[in-house]
Amino acid sequence: MNFPEKPNATPRVLLERRLPSYWRVTFDHPPLNVFGPETIPQLNAIITALETDDHVKVVVFDSAVEGFFLTHYDFLSPLEDSTSIPPGPTGLQALPDMLVRLSRAPVVSIASIRGRATGVGSELALASDMRFASREKAILSQWEVGAGLVPGGGPMARLPRLVGRGRALEILLGADDVRGDLAERYGYVNRSFPDAELDSFVDALAMRIASFDKQAIADTKRLVNAASLPADADIAPEWDAFIASLGRPATQARIKALMARGFHRSGDVENRLGYHVGLLGS
Repeated sequence: MNFPEKPNATPRVLLERRLPSYWRVTFDHPPLNVFGPETIPQLNAIITALETDDHVKVVVFDSAVEGFFLTHYDFLSPLEDSTSIPPGPTGLQALPDMLVRLSRAPVVSIASIRGRATGVGSELALASDMRFASREKAILSQWEVGAGLVPGGGPMARLPRLVGRGRALEILLGADDVRGDLAERYGYVNRSFPDAELDSFVDALAMRIASFDKQAIADTKRLVNAASLPADADIAPEWDAFIASLGRPATQARIKALMARGFHRSGDVENRLGYHVGLLGS
């Protein structure tokens, strides 16, 4: 299924085929790399291509926007723009559908995280097969509970499998920023690197995997998936809980307070979102 795309929508998710076997997907929605209903069809088209292309073996996700890998959902778009998008091929709503399909695609997916991976950015990283982070510049967070929201893209199902129950609850309920070095210690990312070394490592790993046999890659990933991925039934309730939480008066009050501080605009709130959501209940 193709999700409807607005006519003449500005490209925000850019695909570069470095080799037939090695693709790069770059998020380019300045100034903050906010993700929303405008972006969903563009990402969906790329995930569909990853599922169906006979040659691609590895895809790397990165960002063209300084300071931001991929951030939170777009709270300025009308809610109906999101709720009116039909479910995807898995039967899940659009965002969790795409992330589930990315995890299952017969292609290795790598998130190369420089800047903030906040909310949707964290969820896309968690749905990827591997995550590598800039030690100085990567910041991951599931900030939503601090604003009265429930995360909607699958982190409750995925994070405990990576970091354990206690650390998952710390990340989700603490709603604070997690820098690259701590993310590595927790298992939130595979490894963190000095920023100057991140690109060369990720590119070398991607090129190495791209040189291997596609069927061997796909079969190995499929068997790892069987042992490690959450079931769709574990992910499905999260989007519904996100939408329900968005309509609560207490949540609306917190988001309004965040907007007044500078949420959705370049500046300190977006740069230090974990700090600022911690002030909302004061």
